[in-house]
Amino acid sequence: MPDLLAQALALPGLGWLLIIAFIAGLVRGFAGFGTALIFLPVAAQIIDPVWAVTVLIVMDLAGPAPAIPRALKEGHPKDLLRLVVATALALPFGMAVLFAVDPHLFKLAVSVISLIMLAALMAGKRFGGEVTPPIVWTTGGIAGLLGGAAGIPGPPVILLYMASSHPARVIRANTTAYLFFFDLMLLAGFFFAGRLAGMPLILGALVTLPNLLGNLVGGAVFNPRHESRYRYVAYLIIAASSMSGLYAALF
Repeated sequence: MPDLLAQALALPGLGWLLIIAFIAGLVRGFAGFGTALIFLPVAAQIIDPVWAVTVLIVMDLAGPAPAIPRALKEGHPKDLLRLVVATALALPFGMAVLFAVDPHLFKLAVSVISLIMLAALMAGKRFGGEVTPPIVWTTGGIAGLLGGAAGIPGPPVILLYMASSHPARVIRANTTAYLFFFDLMLLAGFFFAGRLAGMPLILGALVTLPNLLGNLVGGAVFNPRHESRYRYVAYLIIAASSMSGLYAALF
């Protein structure tokens, strides 16, 4: 363990991992989403793709943990349960893709997917009909596939909730809780697949503190009256991270 810790501390680019972990936590704290869209395009430039997803899982469990009791209280439990169960059923298929994909292709795919999801969010593309249980189940399945393959489960759920009649407080609560439970499921999946290596676990522990700090700061400054402003800030940061990943993958 001391040797692994020394190797982790000597990792080139560790400083960037710490910085992007804080920024991702900050956005998650005030917007309720965006951690993977911000963190993965940068992290995949520094470490192995599977390692990057592992670090994200460890970091993303601790960061929003203080907000989970409140999120469960304020959220919509039936929708949350449907999303989580559907994701659990689809997740193994997405993970199979992640374990088989070429690292360079992963970097490119994560950046492109992040940009596509960002464009959809900014354009307000949404489901136009009634948000029924079958739609929620389908969204959970898509999120499970996308989350398992690229570590980005959030956008399908966010796009669904943009069409719902729930108030912003409920949407933010359900999104926060869903992403937390997704990380628990993905961590369990990595464990049973024998993919929880020591180094990414230690890196995940190292970036947890700045991510937690970012979540706390973001949550403290959140004001529902200025929700649209927070969302636009999140969009800008996601765009910058995704473009940096795309540039690194192509050049």
